[in-house]
Amino acid sequence: MNQTNPRPEAPLPEVHRPEPDAVKRALDVLGDRWTFLVLREVFFGVHRYGFFVRNLGIGRNVLAARLSALVDNGVLERVRYRTDPDWYEYRLTQAGRDLYPVILTLKAWADRHLLSSADPKLHLRHSSCGAELAPIVICESCREPISATEVDLLATTA
Repeated sequence: MNQTNPRPEAPLPEVHRPEPDAVKRALDVLGDRWTFLVLREVFFGVHRYGFFVRNLGIGRNVLAARLSALVDNGVLERVRYRTDPDWYEYRLTQAGRDLYPVILTLKAWADRHLLSSADPKLHLRHSSCGAELAPIVICESCREPISATEVDLLATTA
């Protein structure tokens, strides 16, 4: 029994997390600030090394490591756009494009919980209908929005 809360706490559910854990693996690939900022720039249309350096103020060694990791993990591909000397740009793979909802949701969370009403915000509009984007997670079957309290955790075996 908690002194500040007179109701007894419910026991924590015991959940078997299968290995390999998908969230852990995703964080192994994406789990640092610079990686997400590089991805943000790619989604904003930046593809060339020098523009990443300029826009992010990132050290060249850090940028080279993040771009290399994103290429190695299949999130970006390195595409030559000039020869003699060879120059490359970085393009999203399908795995990279599949991260767009993650970036949108992270941005919406930060807008809601980290920025004040006085802070400038970047507004994103759906080009088809003109409405401002508000990312939501929905059930693939019934198309209803979901929250963490409406999800059962079930581990499967291969």
